[in-house]
Amino acid sequence: MSRNGTTMSEPLIVIDNVVAGYVPRVNILNGVNLVLQQGELVGIIGPNGAGKSTLIKALFGLLRVSEGTVTYGGEDITNLTAHELVERGIGYVPQINNVFQSLTVEENLEMGVFLRPKKAKERIRVVTDMFPRLGERIKQRAGSLSGGERQMLALGRALMMEPQVLLLDEPSAGLSPALQDEVFIRTKQINRTGVGIIMVEQNARRCLQICDRGYVLDSGQNAYTDTGQALLADPKVIELYLGTLAKVE
Repeated sequence: MSRNGTTMSEPLIVIDNVVAGYVPRVNILNGVNLVLQQGELVGIIGPNGAGKSTLIKALFGLLRVSEGTVTYGGEDITNLTAHELVERGIGYVPQINNVFQSLTVEENLEMGVFLRPKKAKERIRVVTDMFPRLGERIKQRAGSLSGGERQMLALGRALMMEPQVLLLDEPSAGLSPALQDEVFIRTKQINRTGVGIIMVEQNARRCLQICDRGYVLDSGQNAYTDTGQALLADPKVIELYLGTLAKVE
């Protein structure tokens, strides 16, 4: 059942037994499984080197899947290119180098909708309504923005194509605690508009606090899967992961 009591529709994304790595025959992911339902916010946590970011890259076509499948709305999208996935409604915000620093805020947003340039003005209005600070700095170069503002811009650019799914790789990395909180609040706000989100996050406790369901990866495999609240309360997860990964109570 869905959260509103109706019958749950087909999952948006299903990752089934995916194996992938950066070097032939050296796998980082060793049979990972994940499901994203319509409108869900799913968090992925785990120790450094667990394969969290590798999973996002494999899902978004930036890393070849050698075994297993990825489906989106029932369609096999395994190893499609990033631009094909954007066209189908999947957006991605990388951890680093996620804005064009020499371009203005407006130009960065326009780059986010280059596949549908006629929608640029309309989508910029929508995005700047969601992120008013971007509207205030619309003609400012992205390189002059604060770290938090650059992260808002990266999120905004990914939303320009009206994605059904948003993939976030460590969105709070390198930000102050106050700016981290803002990123998590904005992520939840985006999710409430109906966008399904898969978020890789090192701040494990804060991630589990806002996600509907969480996946704990370890050594490229699923270690634990449950609701965010259940994982927060699981003694084994607390002992093995939250004690070292969580920075914010």
